[in-house]
Amino acid sequence: MTPTRKRALLLGTTSLLFITIHTATLHAQEADQGFLGTLVLGESKRKVQTDTAVAQTTVDQDEIDDRQAGTVAQLIDSVPGVSLVNGSTPQGSGINIRGFGANSTYGTDHKVAVQIDGADVGAEELYRIGTQLFTDPFLYKNVSVIRGTVGSFEYGSGIVGGVVRLETKDASDLTGGELGYVLGQTLEFSSNGDGLTSSSVLAWQPSQDMEFMLNYTWRDQDNQKDGDGDDIGNSAFTLPSGLLKAKYTFGENRDQSLTFSLTNTTSSERDAPYDSFTTTTDSFGNVDRDITSRAATLTYNFNPEDNNLIDLDVQLSYADQQIDQTYISGSSSLEGTSQAASLLALTNADHRYQTTKLSFKNTSLFDTDAISHELRSGLELIRKERLDANSAPGGVDDRVALYVVDDMQIGNAWTITPALRYETSEITGSTAPNNGVYNNEALMGGLSLRYAFDNGFAVFGSGAYTESLPIVDDLNNATYMTMSEKAKTFEIGASYDGNDLFRSGDSFAIKANLYRTKLYDVTSYTTGVGRPAPALEGVDTEGLELEASYAMESGLYLDLNANITDGTQIAPGGVETDWKFTAADSLRFTVGKKFGEELDLSWEMVANASIDINGTETTGFGVHNLRATYIPQQGVLKDTQIRVGLENLFDRDYTPHQSTRAAPGRNLKLTLSRTF
Repeated sequence: MTPTRKRALLLGTTSLLFITIHTATLHAQEADQGFLGTLVLGESKRKVQTDTAVAQTTVDQDEIDDRQAGTVAQLIDSVPGVSLVNGSTPQGSGINIRGFGANSTYGTDHKVAVQIDGADVGAEELYRIGTQLFTDPFLYKNVSVIRGTVGSFEYGSGIVGGVVRLETKDASDLTGGELGYVLGQTLEFSSNGDGLTSSSVLAWQPSQDMEFMLNYTWRDQDNQKDGDGDDIGNSAFTLPSGLLKAKYTFGENRDQSLTFSLTNTTSSERDAPYDSFTTTTDSFGNVDRDITSRAATLTYNFNPEDNNLIDLDVQLSYADQQIDQTYISGSSSLEGTSQAASLLALTNADHRYQTTKLSFKNTSLFDTDAISHELRSGLELIRKERLDANSAPGGVDDRVALYVVDDMQIGNAWTITPALRYETSEITGSTAPNNGVYNNEALMGGLSLRYAFDNGFAVFGSGAYTESLPIVDDLNNATYMTMSEKAKTFEIGASYDGNDLFRSGDSFAIKANLYRTKLYDVTSYTTGVGRPAPALEGVDTEGLELEASYAMESGLYLDLNANITDGTQIAPGGVETDWKFTAADSLRFTVGKKFGEELDLSWEMVANASIDINGTETTGFGVHNLRATYIPQQGVLKDTQIRVGLENLFDRDYTPHQSTRAAPGRNLKLTLSRTF
């Protein structure tokens, strides 16, 4: 599809949305006249975030449980704008948002930020080792995805794709605030790859002021098979993960708290392909690889009941990712050639990334005349340390960041949110010849506007500018160490949220977001032609993201997520071609029925359109998933949850765009959970 036709489709779809919402609103107003009662509304699987101009989606605990995901990436692949590089395994997979983030060469381009309880996790650019987000879905109670730049200034600089924020479970989530302890055990089985997962949890609340949580999850999977019944090489893994969390509440009116959380995940691969994106051994040969990934946070909160100007969080966080590799002699065809030295430098490289952050964040609520403010301001002191490796320079990146975000509410209609972030960086290389010292700074910010009508309809728009300061990985390029990548993003959209739209007791929400991003002064991407290949001059992306949900009082519900996107990359000389990491247009549609609190049945269709990137075409696909959740409310099975999922119902053989491996074929999953 040509860019002109693509833009026409985007604008036409948005116009159709406006007309549909306006017509539906008129019908709702007519039906609502004279109604004074209280409604009990149905619920769909996911709430559409219609109350904000930010493109944000949250996957809560119920949906996490329902999806039976084997990786964190699989938790958010249903979010519009999010696409996965592989995804069914922790190794060789990655998260891509709006065309940025992971790709089949590097696990990250530092334009998508990932946080666990506020700790910045993940590595810099690692050649063919994937995203390295090694952790387990069972540790978390919600995952929030912010797409684009405008909502990112509290979380980092240079964020063009978005932010993934994971929040670990609390003991009180299981105890319900009651004193005592709760034991929980979950067993999950999957037919494709003979997967087995055990998750054990202990939640203990000895007093109203103290709570403790301990979780240990062990996940194991053999090589899976694709829809044709062929083995998907390099898809087996064993992943033990743990969570320790404690919270102490104290002070006058219990207005202070101290929370500690620690997550730890390990992975070991033996005689596995160095290139974690591949299915079989290639010219890089095989390695023994051990990975340890941990994140720890200590958070102090002070929120006095009688002072709306103070809601202070002081957090010390530490994230550590260690990757030890040993090359398996004789596994590469490059041994004995002129490239042997480079091969060994790459495959025998050990990597370690340690990020320590001390942050101060305060939220103030106050009014100035007719304007109500929610002012969030913060200071961050960040130290990133990268181990000097055979294949990449090491060093220290010390940063100081200040930010302020003010949600200004004018009556019930206008919300105006200006945001600013100022960040400085000092990078010091550890080993000659890459042992220079480089200082950089950037001021960035954005503005979003939202106007809400009285009938549930709202329109919004935003503009944002961000800079990606140099990273330690660029120490071997003196030019890159003195320049930053820059990006501008503009968004416009509309939403509707209302009840009694088609019949009494129903609820309907829809949100459409149209964006355009321009990335320039590029240092992260090259043309891929020549040695060394020159950097691109720019990348332009645009897209439409659509989220909708409908639920009836009877329990019937529908969810829809869609993404239409396009991208262009500009090579030196102004030559334009397709952006090589453009995602395929996608649609995800779910129909389900809830029978009270006990039973939830749903059918999900996932479809990707065919896409042609510079003459290379990826075939589209459509797959179907069935899910059933049974939660008895009484009797001997009370406090038990039984889930059955059948993924890729018709055993379709396909490879998603950007993935390097075929997707798994039919997979039957059974999950049994019990609390005591």
